[in-house]
Amino acid sequence: MEWNEQKVLLNIRQAETDDLLDRVTAYRAGMETDAIAMIEQELHRRGVPTAEIEARQDEYQRKCLFHEDGTAKKCSYCRKPAVAERTGWLKLFFFLPVIPRRTLCCEDHVAKR
Repeated sequence: MEWNEQKVLLNIRQAETDDLLDRVTAYRAGMETDAIAMIEQELHRRGVPTAEIEARQDEYQRKCLFHEDGTAKKCSYCRKPAVAERTGWLKLFFFLPVIPRRTLCCEDHVAKR
């Protein structure tokens, strides 16, 4: 994939602070080093201290489920890092359980499921 610094910077500037914190901590292992530096610069520009980034990193290391490459697994319902794995059912017509399936849930969705 071709690196386009302007597109990456635009994407970073449009992202929410919480999303950037997730990217630079939980998904760091799967990112380009230049993108990591750009995200960290943007977070500092938004007033997020280094201590907050490190605290988020420590929290995710304790709570999240990880792939073998070191990146956090994503929630099946959103882009946040997954903290739990659930077994549910694939339903036909939204009510008839047909096939068991595994879902990953972030902290927000763990309480809802």
